[in-house]
Amino acid sequence: MTNSATPEKDDRELSAEDLADIEKKYDEGAATRQVSHGFGKFLRYVALTFAMYHYLTAGFALPTDFWHMGWHLSGLFILTYALFPMFKTKSAFDLQHSPFRIGGVPLIDILLMVLGTSAALYLGLAWRGIEWLGIEEQTFRMGNPNTYDMVFGCILIVLVLDIARRTLGWILPLIICVFISYALFGPVFPGLLQHPGVNFRTFVSSMYFPAEGIFGVTLWVVSTIVFHFVLFGVIAQRTGLGQLFIDNATILAGRYTGGPAKVSVVSSAFFGTISGSSVANTVSTGALTIPNMKRLGYPGHFAGGVEAAASAGGQITPPIMGAAAFIMAEFLELPYTTIVIAAIFPAFLHYVGVFAVVHLMARRLNLKGLPADKLPKLKAVWSHGWANIVPLISLLVVLFSGYTPYMSAFCGISLAIIAGMSRVKEPITLIYSAAFIAFVIWKFMGGGFGLPMSAILIAGAAIAAFNPQQRTTLSEMADTFETGVKYALAVGAASAAVGIVIGVINTTGVGFRMGFMVTQAASNLGTDLHWLFIFGSWELFSIADLTLFISLVFIALACILMGAGVPTTALYIMLVSVAQPALAQLGIPPIASHMFVLYYGVVAEITPPVCTSAYAAAAIAGSNPFRTGISAFTLGLGKVVAPMAFVYAPVLLFVSSTGFDLWEFSYTAASCIAGVIALSSAVVGYWLAPMGTLYRWLMAMAGLVFIAPSLQADLTALIIASPAIISQLIQRKRLAQPV
Repeated sequence: MTNSATPEKDDRELSAEDLADIEKKYDEGAATRQVSHGFGKFLRYVALTFAMYHYLTAGFALPTDFWHMGWHLSGLFILTYALFPMFKTKSAFDLQHSPFRIGGVPLIDILLMVLGTSAALYLGLAWRGIEWLGIEEQTFRMGNPNTYDMVFGCILIVLVLDIARRTLGWILPLIICVFISYALFGPVFPGLLQHPGVNFRTFVSSMYFPAEGIFGVTLWVVSTIVFHFVLFGVIAQRTGLGQLFIDNATILAGRYTGGPAKVSVVSSAFFGTISGSSVANTVSTGALTIPNMKRLGYPGHFAGGVEAAASAGGQITPPIMGAAAFIMAEFLELPYTTIVIAAIFPAFLHYVGVFAVVHLMARRLNLKGLPADKLPKLKAVWSHGWANIVPLISLLVVLFSGYTPYMSAFCGISLAIIAGMSRVKEPITLIYSAAFIAFVIWKFMGGGFGLPMSAILIAGAAIAAFNPQQRTTLSEMADTFETGVKYALAVGAASAAVGIVIGVINTTGVGFRMGFMVTQAASNLGTDLHWLFIFGSWELFSIADLTLFISLVFIALACILMGAGVPTTALYIMLVSVAQPALAQLGIPPIASHMFVLYYGVVAEITPPVCTSAYAAAAIAGSNPFRTGISAFTLGLGKVVAPMAFVYAPVLLFVSSTGFDLWEFSYTAASCIAGVIALSSAVVGYWLAPMGTLYRWLMAMAGLVFIAPSLQADLTALIIASPAIISQLIQRKRLAQPV
């Protein structure tokens, strides 16, 4: 990390190796230990077997849940203990030889690898009972674990926390340990948090066996859905879809004021839909956009902040969102397509906020767009890269046709392989197209696919084989599969570990307890402050209004503060367990409260002091990391209160107790956009002309009021902002006059 006193470096080009090093430095899951050549080949076979297992089971049939998740955990244990050292010292990632290492991996890690795999597979082996070991069928020992259950259960709990620590750092495991302590030592906690405590044997059994523990919904979603979409994203990027996104973003936005910065926003929105990592998104698109921004005149810290803020939005950008969206669908028991539809406006508002700040900053600095000779040609871009869009379109068609997410991912991955490896000019390579077409026909004959879907997929397989780009070799595709597996290790470890949190919440009811505490504290504070909003017989805000608003503020602050170092998915799972009961007591629809928490989880990713995507962007920009983080956070201020609107007006999520109303949606959306733009102008200090401090404060206050979706609030906001608006109009007219 650059020292705070170090001036920003000059613009420079970074090699692919430099970019890979940056990703490894700032993405906890990207930095892996060097192993010997022989052991590396073994791990490569493990990773490819792991990937192929998930790929094939997605298309053909999933095994029993506990077997499937057991195999998934086994792969996580083997690869994590082989690739991630116990402690991240300077030399821990270097290849080391000693009598106490095998292929560069310490014997202790080999032992933990074996223990973890044994614990993960024990559940499947013992589910039907093992008579010669005296192990009864699972039904008869539920809640009454035997010695084997306790031993393997304890091993699994400890090692799941350990692989989460190795891939994601200390913060998440420590938070989970607090939850474990709460479950075991309930009587020592004060007040409403006090509970009888969970017996240790009962705790181990509930974490290990039932669906709400480690083998619960989070691990199931990651092992059956999220992994496949991460793999699809990596394959699609490597075969050319990522570059197609960047080129089209440059064509769309590059010529306008502040062109490269707007390209960063648009390309990150595109790329974020297929990327499972904000850091990976930042590095991939930032390698092009950040140097271009600096050449145009943007300060390095601001250029890096733009890329980091834009990249973070990928996790809430439909149609392919991050892992949290799939888990949300399972929590709410809703089709994933419903979550996608609900996320449309939140994602749009995210990018409006970033785009507005970028545009206003460019106007303030008088930065022009890219010259015409620097823009890609639309015809050349699409004539070269058109085939790379086929897998994405096919995936979306399958997904929105009502098929399972993992079937849609299977089809997307298959077509991405075809687009990368099959070429009509090389008939032997058409074996990949033929294999997928045979699969589609088999599904059609068995009633799995209808005739229209079968025709679409067969056409996609045929069309993708005409890809004019250079063919991806089998070795290169194997490398891509291996990379996809490595990207998925961290989210897999997090999903298993967070299952413990869900188990504790379900066992102790702490979510409802904390939810009640939040609403009670908000109610008390609202009652104390209510007198400030009474003017004679007129009441500006009721106690109920204040209680809801303060509750939202409490939850938002918790999201942002806990998000420092906790992955978005894990943060969402933990906090929604508290937020959902609290907001449910206040009459908020479940999908609105879930989206509220997820949105703030994304904002937390660019909140200093821990904002890894901003630090990665700083490394590319050669800027001060902390200053870059502040810039990224500042860019997010314009939309930081936007989730409040989802709660006050669920119609923005296409959810309403009275049915969808287009006029209500349009008016509320316009009000929110006005609020975001007002806040953005306050952040930048520019709207139509430079803005003084007083007027910036007025615009900020007006922006906050605009977020409240009502005519009364909007009129109040306009009154507050009117001095600033009038001043801006006068200044704009004065500046437009010839000197």
